[in-house]
Amino acid sequence: MPRPSDDILPHELARQTVEAFIRERIVIEPPANPEGILSTQAGVFVTLRKSDGELRGCIGTIEAEQRNVAQEIIRNAISAATRDPRFPAVTTGELSSLSYSVDVLSPPEPARGPEDLDPAVYGVIVETLDGSRRGLLLPRIAGLDSVEQQWLAVHVKAGISPGTAVRVERFEVRRFQRVDSV
Repeated sequence: MPRPSDDILPHELARQTVEAFIRERIVIEPPANPEGILSTQAGVFVTLRKSDGELRGCIGTIEAEQRNVAQEIIRNAISAATRDPRFPAVTTGELSSLSYSVDVLSPPEPARGPEDLDPAVYGVIVETLDGSRRGLLLPRIAGLDSVEQQWLAVHVKAGISPGTAVRVERFEVRRFQRVDSV
């Protein structure tokens, strides 16, 4: 398979990665000289959705684990398609109906609690003080329109009872996704 172009869009890199891996079981090479955001280091989440908008997989890293964002996307796209514990692995029959988004995270910063959050702007990470449980929610999740909804949802996701003392961090994202014209 040819190497993706150096200026490929992040969500297109995720799509090419998943399609190559599911169809041929190959891991594509990253762009030779990635440009723009692909050349930086950051945490990255790759989200797969069905044509009706329903979540199909989402896996990511809070901080960079690879040499650059392009490599982070390739690794997390394969994981989102094959290792999200909430779903079976994506099949070839599903590929044509999937949409892809890539969120490139800013470095997390400490937050005091809900008063420092805005689900339209910030993602949130909560962690128990002993580090035994942690949960993360990206910003701009459909149906989570208030700080209260986001706060409760991240606790549920982490398996932490509301009211438990937690460390809180917030982060912003640059989201890349295909936007279809109406």
